[in-house]
Amino acid sequence: MKKKLTKMMLTTFLFFVLPISYVFGGETKEITLEDCILMALKNNLSVAIEVLNPELSKLSISKAREKFMPEFSFSFNQRSTESASYSFLDSAADQVETRFKDYAAQISQFLPTGGSLSLSIVTDKTDTNRNFQTINPRFQSTLRFDFSQPLLKGFGIRINRREITVARNNREISLSRFKNLLLTTIYQVENAYWNLVYSIENLKVKQQSLKLAKELLAKNKKSVEIGSLAPIEIKTAEAEVATREADILEAEALIRNNIDNLRTIINLNAGRGDPDIDILPTDKPESEKKGVSLEEAIRIAFKERPDLKESKLDIKNKDLDLTYAKNQLMPGLDLQASYWSPGISGTRILYLDDNPLTNVIIGTLPGKSSESMNDALRFLYNNWSVSLVLSVPLSSIISRADVAQALVSLKQSKLGLREKEQQILLEIKNAVRDVETNFKRVHAYRIARELTEEKLRAEEEKLRVGLSTNYDLLLAQRDFANARSSELKAIVDYNVSLANQEKVLGISLDKKNIRMKETK
Repeated sequence: MKKKLTKMMLTTFLFFVLPISYVFGGETKEITLEDCILMALKNNLSVAIEVLNPELSKLSISKAREKFMPEFSFSFNQRSTESASYSFLDSAADQVETRFKDYAAQISQFLPTGGSLSLSIVTDKTDTNRNFQTINPRFQSTLRFDFSQPLLKGFGIRINRREITVARNNREISLSRFKNLLLTTIYQVENAYWNLVYSIENLKVKQQSLKLAKELLAKNKKSVEIGSLAPIEIKTAEAEVATREADILEAEALIRNNIDNLRTIINLNAGRGDPDIDILPTDKPESEKKGVSLEEAIRIAFKERPDLKESKLDIKNKDLDLTYAKNQLMPGLDLQASYWSPGISGTRILYLDDNPLTNVIIGTLPGKSSESMNDALRFLYNNWSVSLVLSVPLSSIISRADVAQALVSLKQSKLGLREKEQQILLEIKNAVRDVETNFKRVHAYRIARELTEEKLRAEEEKLRVGLSTNYDLLLAQRDFANARSSELKAIVDYNVSLANQEKVLGISLDKKNIRMKETK
């Protein structure tokens, strides 16, 4: 408990030891790390662009599914022909006239196995002035079922649902890429945020160091006035004041650069953002030991890394392409089956002695078009056909090239996965090592800062009793300031390395309680 309290007091001493107004002269906007992350995920232009890709991939799935949606078609045709009559056998009139009208409707369905099924109904009407007609006008209707199924080339659910499967995999790839971008964006925000924290605290250290140098300069001037100190000592103190003022200018420029960098990442100017307002981070970096073992880190990363999942999905796509290319090498063997039911009706023409050759019409028996449709729907006349059609291409050079290309592409993707795994393993080792090293650096620089602080107090006491020089005191002040800056940098580096470790393991979203909502 005492150790934790001491650590808390130390952090309070290191961070925000000076008033905020002493660092920023104008209006400031206090902002937490969580606020920055939320702003980046909401306003960052790269995120806004990438978030559209999963939506596009979702539309690609819908488009691929349209292949299996039923298709309805309707047609209407009307035709009229006239030709000269050269014989009374054609027509009693000077010309032969024929009028034809038909309606057709069809609904067809593509099957997952690669086949197709269709249902169609056709109704037509023929009216002519030709002689010797027994039914005129004539109505004819046909109800027809057609089925076709490839047995070799183009057969199989996996082959015919290939576009849907690829589209789904591509959507998962888009989501993985989007997640990877979020991981990168979160890390960029954390890196920029903590570097801004460091630059602000580093400026405070430089300002405190300048204050000590000015106090020594004022003290030396009084000592010179009373004759207890040589005038040259003033020059030494003035030179040190000028040097530390230059250090402050450099530290202030670093703050401005880091503010601009963070503002750009979170796109603070979006909406009502004011570029003139200074960003003031309010979160304090942690110095407690965190992290995971190398074995645990490897297990987590190989489970969570989105780019690894992307590579595996790409292999699935390439494997499906190879299967499809091999299928296209097969000969075509198609099973075709049809069944149809015709019906006919119309106005029946009655001839003398029931002989059309007399061409003497004694009466008619009117008929309706619905009668032919009723006959077709009642299946009064059954007709069917079954056939097998074999087609063997004499040349399959292009198809064989497709297989070779798909095979090479699959091998390339598998090698890419192995390379990705090696790269991830290297990143994990570096990330875990950086966390461990930076934590040790925090401890080492804390000891160095405590020792230089003790040395500075000792030099001040020695100078007070005349056992030290102004030069030694200035060196002690500079050493103390450098030690404080180094400790601050080590703490910030430790927090940045923790953020990088979360990114490398692919768990930044979970650690920040950020969930990706997927729409089906």
